[in-house]
Amino acid sequence: SAPLTNPTIFHSSQLDFIMRALILLAFLFPAFLNAQNFNLTQRSIISFPGQSLANVWGYTSGGQEFALIGARQGMQIYNITDPDNPTHVTTIPGPNNLWKEIKTYNDYAYVVSEGGWGVQVVNLSGLVSNTLPLPYHSVYPVIPEGSVNSSHALQVDEARGFLYLYGSKLTTGTGVGYPIILDLNTTPYTPTYAGRYTVSGYAHDGYANNDTLFASHIYAGQFSIVNTTNKSNPVIYGPNVTTPTAFTHNTWRTGNTIFSTDETSNSWLAAYNISDPTDVDLIDKIQLTPGSQSVVHNVYCHNQYAIASWYKDGIAIVDATRPGNLVVTGTFDTYPSGSGSGYDGCWGVYPYFPSGTIIASNISGANGTTGELYILTPTYVRGCHLEGVVTNAQTGARLGNATVSLLGSGVANEMSSNEVGANKGTYKMARYGGGTFTLQVSLAGYITYSVPVTLTTGALTIADVPLQPEMLPVELTRFQAQPATGQTALLTWATSSERENSGFDIQQSTDGTNWQSIGWVDGATNPGAVNQYSFKTGTLSPADWIFRLAQKDIDGTITHSEWRTVTIENTKPRMAISPNPVTSSAQVVISSEQYASGDIVIELYQDDMKVLFSTIVHSEEATGSINIPLPVQDLPAGTYWVAIKQTNQITTIPFIKQ
Repeated sequence: SAPLTNPTIFHSSQLDFIMRALILLAFLFPAFLNAQNFNLTQRSIISFPGQSLANVWGYTSGGQEFALIGARQGMQIYNITDPDNPTHVTTIPGPNNLWKEIKTYNDYAYVVSEGGWGVQVVNLSGLVSNTLPLPYHSVYPVIPEGSVNSSHALQVDEARGFLYLYGSKLTTGTGVGYPIILDLNTTPYTPTYAGRYTVSGYAHDGYANNDTLFASHIYAGQFSIVNTTNKSNPVIYGPNVTTPTAFTHNTWRTGNTIFSTDETSNSWLAAYNISDPTDVDLIDKIQLTPGSQSVVHNVYCHNQYAIASWYKDGIAIVDATRPGNLVVTGTFDTYPSGSGSGYDGCWGVYPYFPSGTIIASNISGANGTTGELYILTPTYVRGCHLEGVVTNAQTGARLGNATVSLLGSGVANEMSSNEVGANKGTYKMARYGGGTFTLQVSLAGYITYSVPVTLTTGALTIADVPLQPEMLPVELTRFQAQPATGQTALLTWATSSERENSGFDIQQSTDGTNWQSIGWVDGATNPGAVNQYSFKTGTLSPADWIFRLAQKDIDGTITHSEWRTVTIENTKPRMAISPNPVTSSAQVVISSEQYASGDIVIELYQDDMKVLFSTIVHSEEATGSINIPLPVQDLPAGTYWVAIKQTNQITTIPFIKQ
């Protein structure tokens, strides 16, 4: 039969002239030419005036390749064996409707539309011999609820010979959107009802092979994995899987990986590990033009590549050899007149011709009324993969949240190392095109790591990253203070490492607020060794003295040590807070040989003089040193005082709660 409209075909010689003109325009108006097209070569374009295009599929027989095109007014068939000179073969009339989906099984094509006509079945066996017209008819499958009149999408389990319908309606107009299964084994020209899967509700599209169904529940934003061995009673494997932007349009499988697309703005092509269908993991996701809000539509897998139609971005070829580390290795913008969000541009692709030819359908061109079929030759190229683990160089512990950058790559390659789970500390990066670059990894508290890495097309480069912790200018390992002869105190301390240490200012106080510098000790001349220090104070009046070190860097930065307390004796009781500063527990240590007769009152208070705790130690109980626990665990951070009251004597000592 004659075509419904007169398509326009641009052949390779005409395209050469057009491309030369576009290149000239590109020097004057760079936006006219998409510089990102690579590894996909345009061979010809077929235009369909007055018709939009939906999805496409292909048929190969006798060494000839045919494009099956879902046009608004029916299925158009072209011989594209010579991709530079495609020829129209025939048109299979159908409902005048935007949505058309086509799949094949052996020598039969199956077409569905939201415009009705049930399931159209076309016998394609006469294409090679050009025996026309091709036999076709419409089948209205009878299911328990009634007769199926329309469907949004379909797919064939070629390994088992079953046709799956999605988003269907009955001839009564009732929606039965769950997947419907038709048997093609006995009578493929008149498929019959075999079963349905109703548990997870409406399915917009799906993938089925070897009796396993991956149903795309677009409005639920999930896909389900279903065992359909028993067609009358399919069984779901595990929980439904939510996709990145929760508008799951289609799925396609390669090996133990299933890909999903979300038909929303700023959407992702996502990859999942399905080796255990009851416990599915998202392992990577990718956008073609991040930040543009573009919408991915359909994805198909071929030879460990994922080939996707991406509406206004056109076509993307994604290397899926390492599905947890995806990389785009080919693109072609079929819709250069627009970009970003929206549903114009590329509807579908078909990458399964033996010659390697890819066909892609544009819903319409720039004028909005002419559908376009692009015929392209791909150059399949693998990406360059870089992976490793970030660890603490001293302890070997895995480090999450490190910033990993590939410098000199010409594009923004940056990510964070994994933060949680068994894969904590891992990073994965990939790019198109090899070379030598600088791997730079940084994390707060660690010295930035830089190393050259050489990436090779089709190869995995492993670069584990041991991050060295930043050493403090001075690492204080010990600080002690004790009474010495002649009412003095002896301070001793040690360091295990020093960098740019000017020295130590020794400071003392009796109240923990007002500090006085009483001496200076220079930093060590051997910064890599363990260094020992000591300082003896001058004569101190009887009191409870608090000491600290103010370590000073060469650049003037000052770091204070913890406090140490020494009591210079008089007739007052001898008391200490242990530890000081305190965290969750502390006690008052009192030596009884200094006691006079009479009970001892111990009070804990803060700077507003409010007593927080009080206890009495009876004099007959004060034999030897005693330890009185202080209830500090619930105190907020700050400075507090402990007072010992005995007859007319009061001894106070401050401490810090951290």
